[in-house]
Amino acid sequence: MQIYNTLTRRKEKFVPRDPGKVSMYVCGPTTYNFIHLGNARPLVVFDTVRRYFICRGYRVRYIQNFTDIDDKIINRAREEGEDPILLARKYVDEYYRDADALNVLRADVHPKVSDHLPEIIGMVRVLINRGHAYEVEGDVYFDISSFREYGKLSGRSLEEMQAGARVEVDPRKRHPMDFALWKASKPGEPAWDSPWGPGRPGWHIECSAMSRKYLGDNFDIHGGGFDLIFPHHENEIAQSEAATGRPFVRYWMHNGFITVNQEKMSKSLGNFFLVREILSKFPPETVRFFLLSTHYRSPLDFDDEKLAAAGRGLERIRTCVRLLEEAAGGASREEAGTASDLDLVDALDNRRRQFEDAMDDDFNTALAIGAVFDTVGDINSYLHRTKAVGSSAAPLKKARSLLESFNSVLGLFKSGPDGKIIVEREDRGEGKLVGDLIDLIVRIRQEARSRKDWTTADSIRNGLKEIGIILEDTPQGVRWKRQV
Repeated sequence: MQIYNTLTRRKEKFVPRDPGKVSMYVCGPTTYNFIHLGNARPLVVFDTVRRYFICRGYRVRYIQNFTDIDDKIINRAREEGEDPILLARKYVDEYYRDADALNVLRADVHPKVSDHLPEIIGMVRVLINRGHAYEVEGDVYFDISSFREYGKLSGRSLEEMQAGARVEVDPRKRHPMDFALWKASKPGEPAWDSPWGPGRPGWHIECSAMSRKYLGDNFDIHGGGFDLIFPHHENEIAQSEAATGRPFVRYWMHNGFITVNQEKMSKSLGNFFLVREILSKFPPETVRFFLLSTHYRSPLDFDDEKLAAAGRGLERIRTCVRLLEEAAGGASREEAGTASDLDLVDALDNRRRQFEDAMDDDFNTALAIGAVFDTVGDINSYLHRTKAVGSSAAPLKKARSLLESFNSVLGLFKSGPDGKIIVEREDRGEGKLVGDLIDLIVRIRQEARSRKDWTTADSIRNGLKEIGIILEDTPQGVRWKRQV
């Protein structure tokens, strides 16, 4: 398995710290608002990475934090007249709603900053004692001149980083790029006791302290968006390695930006779309499919038509699963024996290798999804060829198992405890209403057919086709699907 390591700027063979185990830390949201699509991409990307490791037999320890102490939270709470900690707690709950909808598995631990003040204060104390940090009037800063490798993740010199950063002017700092580990409290702000007086943690120290607690001084994978490389992850490396004297992370992974009209999606630019808003228009599995349709390191441009196209592609997979279910119920033979049976079995083995090769090559979900569509094509061709003579149960079972295996990695559909894909229509909002209305129209058409009112029945079929709904009369009854 090859992973592109941001630190070395090349793909490297994955060798875990502990054989058979993977330790992962992924930066989570700052909880002052609903998450937007740019926040959702790393959640889905690294959830898929985790799923693939599990599929390959690894035991995965997965940590994702919540930043619940931050200037943005304090400012938002002040605007709303609410306690900052209670505001953050509310948006943690809202995060879970969106993440659950996108089929993102819960982390093994979701640590919050507010629950880890002792660990954070302890790490700041170590940095001061080792000469890497200094206190000024209740603030504590990391001294970047004390860490000679500062800049190794971003690959930029100190001068380049300073020129490209919005550095807060503070004459008390030894260097303009020194960053806060602890901030003295200001009137009206939440504060916690510390050896340097009441205050709160700086942003960067939280991830170093919490990842160390749950994964140790050195762990396998640290993930996040490309925008976190500098300063957040750069600063994490400096303070962590300065505190422990050991390498911090073995593999750094960063996903590309979501763009709108080729411009980065962000709150500051005002071109962001909340996941909650998008889910009111598109099913969550369509959104997840869209987020995985491009390699995670590449930018992904957002618009409604691309999501609609993702929905049409997903419908092809959903329809194939339903066809497999129907064919398995009417299989005429148990074992694979015909040439068509054996051809499908061979094709499925090739598609599994194709999928694994794609995921082994730096988690290339775009090529992996291509393997899924090729599998759907193989299955559909087999079902068409065997329509007259009947199909065999064995290759159908193998096909279903392979699609379930793919889904366990990509997480496109919800699945039952046995891994069986759940492909029922969306039981939510307008999606359910539309589905119920089409079912009603289909029943009216069936009643017309039973009366031999072919004119009405054909009119209904043609009318539905005009709006993109295709009816198929099968021995098991009428099935409808959206036109792909």
